Amino acid sequence: MDEALRAQRDFALGQLEDLTRRGRQISDALAATPDAAPSLAAARAWQQASAAAIHQLAGGSKAHWLSRAFSGALLIRSAEGRAGVDANVREIVDRILDVLAQAGTSLSSLDPAAGAPAAAPEPRRFEFVHNVELRAVLEQAFADSHDALARGECGLALILSCGVIDALLTDALEHARRQAHDAPDGLAHRSRGGGGSFETRIAAAEHAGLIRGGCARLPPVARGYRDLTDAEGELRADAPVSEREARVAGQVLRVVMRDLDPGR
Repeated sequence: MDEALRAQRDFALGQLEDLTRRGRQISDALAATPDAAPSLAAARAWQQASAAAIHQLAGGSKAHWLSRAFSGALLIRSAEGRAGVDANVREIVDRILDVLAQAGTSLSSLDPAAGAPAAAPEPRRFEFVHNVELRAVLEQAFADSHDALARGECGLALILSCGVIDALLTDALEHARRQAHDAPDGLAHRSRGGGGSFETRIAAAEHAGLIRGGCARLPPVARGYRDLTDAEGELRADAPVSEREARVAGQVLRVVMRDLDPGR
């Protein structure tokens, strides 16, 4: 990689880092006050700046995978599978943050010989998970949940999102208990209570300071997601899940991921 190309790459990476930092701040502000005018105005300005950066990285091509990923971040599908439904502002911010992360990964692995990455990088959203064998499973479940919601399979989408949250909290609590094993008694108790119900695990993670209050947004059907399937693991016919409930579960999952991996 020649010096000019290296300088261009480093400049673009710096720009992406700045956009990511601002995006996280805006997402946190929207979580606290979703309808506050300053937060909404900041989100609109940030979205435009992100669009310009992605447009430049994609070489102005709407067919480039980055351009397509950015466009997809702005839309969701209705329960009937129709595209073109506006997502809420904070969800858009979180999705754009995912696209920026993919762009950063692609730039960081720039091929010196080819001069540019040819394809989208494999996602690595769960590198923070301590159980290495669990990472690929969670990555697949995360993707399957997104696809299920796009197909209008809201019950499956919610179950998958909540299952990932459950697994993430279990992993984090087990790691915290291992770290606290040799800690003074006054500290070790903070990581206890990871077993039992989903509700118990959420409470234990909050008490241990591993996550903040994002799980408070989970609808009742999500908190009881384990009861939505029958003995064969199939979604019960008498357990309807709305599109909004499935979407909120996905949003909370992203919040939990950020809490457990502040570097995202």
